Amino acid sequence: MDDIVQRDAVLAGLLPNVAFDGWSAAALLAAARRAGVDEAELARLFPRGPIDAIAWFSHWADRRAMETVAAQKLEGMRVGERIALAVRTRLDLLAPHREAVRRALALLALPLNAPLGLRLLYDTVDALWYAAGDTAADFSFYTKRGLLAGIYAATTLYWLDDRSPDGSATEAFLARRLAESASLPRLRARLERALDAVPNPFRLFRMPGRRL
Repeated sequence: MDDIVQRDAVLAGLLPNVAFDGWSAAALLAAARRAGVDEAELARLFPRGPIDAIAWFSHWADRRAMETVAAQKLEGMRVGERIALAVRTRLDLLAPHREAVRRALALLALPLNAPLGLRLLYDTVDALWYAAGDTAADFSFYTKRGLLAGIYAATTLYWLDDRSPDGSATEAFLARRLAESASLPRLRARLERALDAVPNPFRLFRMPGRRL
């Protein structure tokens, strides 16, 4: 059994209990035992314990979202429509684990974990742009991801408390945020010029040819 399969198996056993036990070492160990993973192997798969499990949860959602969007017919869809589809797809995948997401975000908001939170957010928006078919290699690569990071973060927070039927309120919220972004080309141009003169943290994270 390879590492991806093992980590996925442990995560599958962990997620149903996060709402009750949190992202705890005890919950992670119990999930590992249910998946047939011993303590030594668990330490190798998740060396930092629960925080590594949270990171894997985020990457699992990125991977599943990319796979799901790749199976859709994107021809004829505008870029904004593709991005909206990718964001909705990831949130739909997370819907059964809403409380796990809420608790994960609370832990990632702690100062010690903030760098990891930023990294995971970058990985997510990068995955969503790839899923939408983005092939940019110029500076727009970074501004697109920077803009989507704000949109995705805000939409996720809105989604956490959305109780509308079929998530219609979140969908409308996302549509408004994307429309606002699309209607601000001058702001984006100014942002590109401003960021070109200062270090861009997203540049530190870019890995050419990256795929999940």
